[in-house]
Amino acid sequence: MIEPRPLKSGDRVAIVSLSGGTLGESFCSHSLEIGVRRIREFGLEPVFMPNALKGVGWVKAHPEARAADLKAAFSDDSIAAVLCAIGGDDTYRTLPYLMDDAEFTAAVREHPKLFTGFSDTTINHLMFHRLGMQSFYGPCFLCDFAELADDMLPYTRKTIGNYFRGYREWKITPGDTWYEERTDFSAAAVGTDRTAHREERGYELLQGAPVFCGELLGGCLESIYDILVSDRYADEGKICARYGLFPEKDEWRGKLLFIETCEEQPSPELFRKELGALKSRGVFEAVSGILVGKPQNERYYDEYKRILPEAVGNPDVPILYNLNFGHAYPRTALPYGAKARVDAVRQVIDFE
Repeated sequence: MIEPRPLKSGDRVAIVSLSGGTLGESFCSHSLEIGVRRIREFGLEPVFMPNALKGVGWVKAHPEARAADLKAAFSDDSIAAVLCAIGGDDTYRTLPYLMDDAEFTAAVREHPKLFTGFSDTTINHLMFHRLGMQSFYGPCFLCDFAELADDMLPYTRKTIGNYFRGYREWKITPGDTWYEERTDFSAAAVGTDRTAHREERGYELLQGAPVFCGELLGGCLESIYDILVSDRYADEGKICARYGLFPEKDEWRGKLLFIETCEEQPSPELFRKELGALKSRGVFEAVSGILVGKPQNERYYDEYKRILPEAVGNPDVPILYNLNFGHAYPRTALPYGAKARVDAVRQVIDFE
């Protein structure tokens, strides 16, 4: 994998809206202001790409413009990193404008940049993985930098700090607090804290050896499921298959699959179906371990915990549950393609 360099003070960071255009709406102006201030507190300079702030309807209608923003960011030597504004549900529509563009694919390989985001951004991560560049399944602008409390969540702030160091120096451990999703994102909520809970469980080993290793690969379970079954958009599977976005069974061999569920908080029945789609592709026969994120608000926590070993159907594969990544708060970042060593006893993930 081509590894982008860590951030350093003074770096310019491009903000892109590759799926949802929420950041450009007037009702988000207070979040925009907060996020810009926080980025600058890290010694970074935000650069909003030309189409990033054009709003939900316009961004939805123009996947070619979303793609153009990403291409422009990778073509600009003064840009060190790319930060996604937020996720969404149709990032796959940018793929033809990127994967069929030789200038873009060359720019990715010749000018790698730290790229971070989660949720439907899974599509972009799998695209970069296919192109051979490491990216980071981690914080985004609206959910993290623009946190409405007086400060960023401490665990997430530490994650951003990690972006200034090579990932081999990281040690990922459980947070001591978890937070519920907000119900009010308006200007009236600025300065209010999230509902917080003490983390009582830590990482839970559901089956398998307590120490296991492999290269990280995965994303949002719903985004992956959409690639495989095309229930949300009829053409999504066909477009993603054209570019080999979902790895074949042999490509999963020895990998650590990481998966987490989205803000839609899928029912246990849907969760089982989603895992079944992965099983049908032979993923659980090939991987060396599975990392599963905490469900948002801990909704269906016990149900998912019970379903996972049953649905995987391979008792030799270690399953570690309740990790801080994805849609639950706070969040760490997982580097694609990095060789991770997971120790469930010591409650730590480190990297080689």
